[in-house]
Amino acid sequence: MWPRVDGMRAMELGAPGSMRDELNALVLVGAKRATTGLLGEYAEEDERLETVGERLALLDNEGAAVAVLEITGVEVKAFDEVTWEHAAAEGEGDADLDAWRDVHRRFWSGEGTPVEGDTLVVCLGFRLTDGASASSLSE
Repeated sequence: MWPRVDGMRAMELGAPGSMRDELNALVLVGAKRATTGLLGEYAEEDERLETVGERLALLDNEGAAVAVLEITGVEVKAFDEVTWEHAAAEGEGDADLDAWRDVHRRFWSGEGTPVEGDTLVVCLGFRLTDGASASSLSE
């Protein structure tokens, strides 16, 4: 199961360390409004898909909540069917869809899960909430 914070499921972006710091910073300035995960990880972790309107605690490298996100979209599709609109909303500066695919293939391969064109992924859209609270945000 994924971590829980203040009754919410948690989202941990990228790999721990500088990558997570960079991705969280993009969320906090509003540049990152989407992310993509592997559908297989949900089964491995015995987790259900997110739902539109669900709130998630965004965690830092120490497991502390740095923000609360509200899910605005959930789509399951083959890796090769991810749209440029979604990829651009990830806000990571990819020049085009091919560059986005290359970066994601390298990341998941480095994590031990090579990705093919028909690999199912979960495309999440989200927004940073105003004034939503998680107990660790106020500490």
